[in-house]
Amino acid sequence: MQVISSEQVAQLLAWPALIERIASAFVAGVEAPPRHHHAMHRKDGEATMLLMPAWQTDGYVGVKMVNVYPQNAAAGIPAIAGVYLLSDGDNGQPLACIDGSELTRRRTAAASALAARELAHPDAETLVVLGTGKLAPMLIEAHAAVRPIRKVQVWGRHPDKAAALVEQYQDRFDASVVTTLEDSVRNAHVISCATLSTEPLVKGDWLSPGAHLDLVGAFRPSMRESDSVALNRSKVFVDTYAGARGEAGDLLQAADESTFTFADVRAELAEVLRGDKPGREHSDDITLFKSVGASLEDLAAAIEVWQQHMATGA
Repeated sequence: MQVISSEQVAQLLAWPALIERIASAFVAGVEAPPRHHHAMHRKDGEATMLLMPAWQTDGYVGVKMVNVYPQNAAAGIPAIAGVYLLSDGDNGQPLACIDGSELTRRRTAAASALAARELAHPDAETLVVLGTGKLAPMLIEAHAAVRPIRKVQVWGRHPDKAAALVEQYQDRFDASVVTTLEDSVRNAHVISCATLSTEPLVKGDWLSPGAHLDLVGAFRPSMRESDSVALNRSKVFVDTYAGARGEAGDLLQAADESTFTFADVRAELAEVLRGDKPGREHSDDITLFKSVGASLEDLAAAIEVWQQHMATGA
């Protein structure tokens, strides 16, 4: 069995190939049971263990274990850590143990970019990113791989972290730190949120015609990054119906407020990619993509890592 490090994962997962690999997996489909979600109660606060299995009918088998420790932020340690075990579908033998943290942040950003490819305005140039964690730079790079992003603004609860992220991209974009979130969102073409917020950060009244709102961070019912107005003003899409109904805090809390129902969801991503349901239909549509992560995406990314690893020896 091969052990593939985070550095190797980063080297092997080129954005265009990864995005297309995930698109193909959504179109073809895989067996993906609901992920196991286990709360771990600790003296320093609650942590979460996620177990995410998936397999192809004729192909690979995989499972990811992820530990989410929000309290790590105080110690300057990444909040998310994990591993991915990829096995041969013909005989069940393990093939590779892959760094799960790098795999997760790249597949998450790639899924958001895939949705933006179908839902964001084709001429989208301005991207606002909420969050300064490990996922934030991936979202910048992935969105720029599918849309002609020229201007990037970063918002964070800690301005120094936002400034450090902006500095990384000043040679590629017109990059700056958000000073007033409302003003930045009003002028953005794509707004991508990757936080652990439990209170709405993006107000629906701020969204301009043609905007695309990408909600990545709220992966538990208690979390939320947008208000009900954002859902009401948008055409809402999800990565999977099952994940959205089980864990999408933005949608679940709006439903509890009786301002949204799951019947209002236009489509899950696979339906858009297959052409079963439309994505963006008009230039002034406001679109919203809510993802909580799908094991299908992990399996697709792991297969891409493995096949590139075998082809290049990296």
